[in-house]
Amino acid sequence: MDPRNQTSASEFILLGLSETPEQETLLFALFLCMYVVMAMGNLSIILAISSDSHLHTPMYFFLANLSLVDFGLATNTVPKMLVNIQIRSKSISYACCLTQMYFFHFFGIVDSVLIAVMAYDRFVAICHPLHYTTIMSPRLCGLLAGGPWVFSYFISLTHILLMVRLVFCGNNEIPHYFCDLTPLLRLSCTDTSVNKIFVLIVAGMVIAMPFICILASYTCIIVAIMKVPSAGGRKKAFSTCSSHLSVVALLYGTTIGVYLCPSSVRTAVKEKASAVMYTAVTPMLNPFIYSLRNRDLKGALRKLVNRKITSSS
Repeated sequence: MDPRNQTSASEFILLGLSETPEQETLLFALFLCMYVVMAMGNLSIILAISSDSHLHTPMYFFLANLSLVDFGLATNTVPKMLVNIQIRSKSISYACCLTQMYFFHFFGIVDSVLIAVMAYDRFVAICHPLHYTTIMSPRLCGLLAGGPWVFSYFISLTHILLMVRLVFCGNNEIPHYFCDLTPLLRLSCTDTSVNKIFVLIVAGMVIAMPFICILASYTCIIVAIMKVPSAGGRKKAFSTCSSHLSVVALLYGTTIGVYLCPSSVRTAVKEKASAVMYTAVTPMLNPFIYSLRNRDLKGALRKLVNRKITSSS
């Protein structure tokens, strides 16, 4: 079909997670609670780290960045879904759809690369403890934290520039609760081969490569831990990585399932489930994963709460 003879869609219909009103009411309450918990948890970690000078170290600096990314990732998708359920409307304009897609990929790419950066930080701390402060200098930490944001900006912008050249006609229903790249490509009535090739290239850069870096870092970490003579020393060394490993499992278990699995085994239901884990569940759980087993962070959070109570009384 000649795209010059077609009119591109001015809006899309987000079908959401359910079309049953009773289920939507339950989903509204569930996602509202999850979002509030997520926002309070991640913002509390950012405030606790910024207000406690004892936590002004590379590890907590990267953790504060991760909390900011998680907050942005969830805020980009969940509130729009809640509003759509509340006003009984599923429409989203073309411009808003592309904007939501941009920020979804922007925060998602930063998230993936930042997790790899945190693995490198743990590698240096455990495998080269005597040179940790020298290697992880403020300049390097700034580059490692700022680099993913700049890199993600250009990659996400390229996605949008490739998307605006497409024409959408006929069916404008997206079987999702937010505008994601893959469902949108299925709706296009023009050639999407360039977009699909770029998706594969980006997936290799921001999912596969960071995952390989994480595997390499933890292989070296495990080897170093096994050389520790005492069982107590091995347990202490491994405990500093257990929280990060849990986040890695949550993040890459969902992203690899969505973007690196063959399209023949992907379904709309599986994509929605993975997206919920990625955009809502993981950002909500990360503050608990990092704080429950970290005495310093729990202490900083306790000080922050006590300070707020004292100031309000």
